[in-house]
Amino acid sequence: MRGRGDRLAALVAERELEMTLVTELVNVSYLTGFGGTNGACLCGGETRVFFTDFRYTERAEAEVEGWEVVTVTDDWLGGIAERFSGTVGFEDDHVSVRLLGRLEEKLHDGATLKPAGGAVEQLRRVKDGEELAAIAAAAELTDEVWRWSIERGLAGRTERGVAAAAEARIRELGAEPSFPAIVAGGPNGALPHAEPGGRMIAEGELVVFDMGAKLDGYCSDGTRTFASGEPGEHAREVYETVREAQAAALWAVGPGVEGEAVDTAAREVIEAAGHGDRFGHGLGHGVGLEVHEGPRLSQRSEDTLAPGEVVTVEPGIYLPGDLGVRIEDLVVVTAEGHRNLSGLPKTLEIVA
Repeated sequence: MRGRGDRLAALVAERELEMTLVTELVNVSYLTGFGGTNGACLCGGETRVFFTDFRYTERAEAEVEGWEVVTVTDDWLGGIAERFSGTVGFEDDHVSVRLLGRLEEKLHDGATLKPAGGAVEQLRRVKDGEELAAIAAAAELTDEVWRWSIERGLAGRTERGVAAAAEARIRELGAEPSFPAIVAGGPNGALPHAEPGGRMIAEGELVVFDMGAKLDGYCSDGTRTFASGEPGEHAREVYETVREAQAAALWAVGPGVEGEAVDTAAREVIEAAGHGDRFGHGLGHGVGLEVHEGPRLSQRSEDTLAPGEVVTVEPGIYLPGDLGVRIEDLVVVTAEGHRNLSGLPKTLEIVA
């Protein structure tokens, strides 16, 4: 973890700061390896200080390497602020106005605060080999749970029942769901973030099945759309349009490519089929310690892809009152293009 602190210190110097305070727990964990619920760290120059309270002193000493571990016994913000020197960055994208005001009250002479959010998230975008292995393992586990789920059939089961069984299976395999599973049949599939309910899945309809696993701290995310019996020509045409759009987007993924351009590759296929207004979300997002992080693939994205980043590619068409289709893969950007971590086939599978 020491290397991550060094990389952050380099960013801190580029931003003309003496140090930066990291309080968002996901970012603290990324930098230090700490897995508790109260911690912060101060980084810049040669400074590497990790703060926690009495409850976590022993745990921090076991988990945190390469950082000075400080137990704050009384005044949490005061104990942190007394280590400030010069211009100190803070995560303005995570710190509330109230907390900032309280922190400013603790400043001593010679210390000032400056907004500096997004620095750790910038580092987190590019994964190292261990991180990529963990994400790949989570994706493989998700594929296994899909296979297990469809072996048990879809028609005649409730959406909630299918989703709950899949989440239970993820836990049986030693992981946690990275988000609540989405199982949406027939017209419910037209709701991009549908919540599984008591609706019974009928024969011959499309079923959007979106889920992921969190394994060893890292997430996966993927979607497949199955058919609970022959869905008919109309449904097949919509499905094939989405499959073609996803293939076009996958072909576009590579280093140096703008996130907007990848989104456009899929969107043009869907627009040409007359469904442009029914693809209302961005194409994809980064995945790592969190299931939604940078970079983004959308028409509003200002990101450029780089090797080591992990993104979803998930176009969809949503026809209200009728059906929905979404196909989502999880891919790693490589120097040559990309590597797909999602192994399930994408031809429309009829589930008995």
